[in-house]
Amino acid sequence: MYVHVPAAWLGMAGWAGIAAASIAQLVWRHPLAAVAGRALAPAGATFAAVCLLTGSIWGRPTWGTWWEWDGRLTSMLILFFLYLGYIALAGAEKERGGEGRLAALFGLVGAINLPIIHYSVLWWRTLHQGQSIGVQGSSIDASILWPLPLSALGFTALFGAAVLMRMRAELAEAKVEARMRRAASE
Repeated sequence: MYVHVPAAWLGMAGWAGIAAASIAQLVWRHPLAAVAGRALAPAGATFAAVCLLTGSIWGRPTWGTWWEWDGRLTSMLILFFLYLGYIALAGAEKERGGEGRLAALFGLVGAINLPIIHYSVLWWRTLHQGQSIGVQGSSIDASILWPLPLSALGFTALFGAAVLMRMRAELAEAKVEARMRRAASE
């Protein structure tokens, strides 16, 4: 629970960040938006994969199977594949010298999956348990609930650090490439 829940949350939050970066890129043409989207995607894909793996490990004793085509599991698997598609598309656009507008459009269209993941346990009554923590309170005992926000905070800090380091590395790479082009033209 202390790995699975934060991983699921960050897998979805990563795509929400891609959608926000896509809006910033398409509407305001912010120069760092494409960089942010490309930096968010690998971290989000990693956490979506961790969510799927830990969910399978957690679900095996309960459901008697490693995988079930449950609404939440399937929509999270689709999110993982969307991440892989975004990474490939953004990388191909960057390699060809494009602005990343196609990847930004893909990021916005993929955001349709986020409410599907969130509400899947309400729309389809399947094996995945419903919401345990809500506005009305929690169905989890307080003795095992208190570490969950700490775990989520720690994983969020790790996610943020990974994204910022990837952005910094990509900006440094662009700076080096610009210097090399400038030196080659002299």
